[in-house]
Amino acid sequence: MAREFTSVGVVGLGTMGAGIVEVFARNGIDVVAVEISEAAVERGRATLKGSTDRAVAKGKLAEADRDALHARVDFQVGLGALHAVDLVIEAVPEHLDLKQRIFAELDRVCKPEAILATNTSSLSVTEISVATARPNQVIGIHFFNPAPVMKLVEVVRTVVTSADVVADVEALCDRLGKVDVTISDRAGFIANALLFGYLNHAVSMFEAKYATREDIDAAMKLGCGLPMGPLALMDLIGLDTAYEILDTMYRRGGRDRRHAPVPLIKQMVTAGLLGRKSGRGFYTYERPGSPVVVPDGQTPAATGPALADGARGIAKVGVVGSGTMATGIIEVFAKAGYEVVSVTRGAEKSAKVFEAVKTSLNKGVVRGKLTEADRDAALGRINWSATLEHLADVDLVVEAVIEELSVKKALFASLDEICKPGVVLATTTSSLPVIDVAMATQRPADVIGLHFFNPAPVMPLVEVVQTIRTSAETTATARAICAAVGKTGVVCGDRSGFIVNALLFPYLNDAVKMLEASYSTADDIDHAMKLGCGYPMGPFELLDVVGLDVSLAIQRELYLELREPGFAPAPLLEHLVTAGYLGRKSGRGFRDHTRR
Repeated sequence: MAREFTSVGVVGLGTMGAGIVEVFARNGIDVVAVEISEAAVERGRATLKGSTDRAVAKGKLAEADRDALHARVDFQVGLGALHAVDLVIEAVPEHLDLKQRIFAELDRVCKPEAILATNTSSLSVTEISVATARPNQVIGIHFFNPAPVMKLVEVVRTVVTSADVVADVEALCDRLGKVDVTISDRAGFIANALLFGYLNHAVSMFEAKYATREDIDAAMKLGCGLPMGPLALMDLIGLDTAYEILDTMYRRGGRDRRHAPVPLIKQMVTAGLLGRKSGRGFYTYERPGSPVVVPDGQTPAATGPALADGARGIAKVGVVGSGTMATGIIEVFAKAGYEVVSVTRGAEKSAKVFEAVKTSLNKGVVRGKLTEADRDAALGRINWSATLEHLADVDLVVEAVIEELSVKKALFASLDEICKPGVVLATTTSSLPVIDVAMATQRPADVIGLHFFNPAPVMPLVEVVQTIRTSAETTATARAICAAVGKTGVVCGDRSGFIVNALLFPYLNDAVKMLEASYSTADDIDHAMKLGCGYPMGPFELLDVVGLDVSLAIQRELYLELREPGFAPAPLLEHLVTAGYLGRKSGRGFRDHTRR
């Protein structure tokens, strides 16, 4: 039988500590909430009141329940008030010496059978535990912010934590309505170890002026379905907190350069640009603590770059290819009112593309997103061809053929001879260097990448990839055309992975390495990222959907270009691909899909 906790103590009443107090009090457990001073206690009391009042206003908490919740909380100054509680959770700032001092005092104050827990997100639970004479009763209970809302709790056991203590805490998490993942004491645990490498990489992109803050954030929200872009998330977490977590993970986690804080982070922290809490970080906020972003010197002009002067007029679009991506792009342009010339390798291919476009448009009619007249008009704008010569008078060509450089270069060389001067030549490549394609022509200034995401009619993002030879006029035209077809165009340089894949696939690779090291299970890692970070899919779910072979190919390209040791493909990923376990398409990847 698991231990029944009737009273708990919470040390530290900042945003996280006050949230933890609320979690316990909501679930009928008496809480002794402790701070260092009366002023700090009042701030914690105000935080709890604000959170519960908002819950009442939203209809998520009855007034009587709110009042009962507050009645269960005893606010006190000093650790001495915790002498009778069954469990203490510490939620003070992430400084090891501070936590060790607190645990040494808790060990002296608390009753012998009390469990002592830390909410640390990055520090060693083991190093904290040895400050006590009861390290077997010390455990990590890592809540996620905001604690009353987020379902995940990482339960962190050390090598000496008692099995009974682990079982008692797991049962407590269940009583609180939380999903727990139990793991050993390692830098960053699951969620932060995977999240912060990705955030750090995003900051490095911004620092290098590879893309704007708005475009980096839009790319990850629209391309991956994430709840927040990485730079906005850094502002929410706090750059000082992020720096401490990254620095700790770098020092404790084998000095992986991916966790070495980007210099810009330390510079911003030194300058007091801490994110939302200071009113300025990567973005500027209307006041400290506010989530409302206000324009600043880096904010794009109201008209937006998509409408910048110099964009060429586009009336007629050619699309080359007959696969899923080409089919989707044809539909996008035809629905947006453009005359489209579809070029495939023969009448049979054209017929298949026609049927695929028609089927997709019919689905739009059935779902009420398109009228029959709109469908017929869109189909009427498409001209079907099997010869490139019919692209002689188009204003834009979008290539969507197989991802082989030799094939694309040969195609662009032909387009160079056939197309009129001033035409924009675009490639939809997701992995090949756009400059290699551009230099197959005599007009590299007119060549650009337009990386649509699959399915193109649904996904709102297009990565606009400019090479060192792409003209400003061509880039402006590409952004204008994205806006005209209802897409968000994000501009980036011609580098392996562009924005989305360059940030996404190293994170997925890190997850595979974590599994390979037997640190956690695929299920727990997926739970951690979905419940702790709000991701729509866990990394292993996503890898099986994308295809392990595709993922491995992208990761290899990133490693070959950037030569970053942390980007080397995980051996487990290579072994699974060699074994033919490619994900859903083969019936087995990280999970067996034949039994579902």
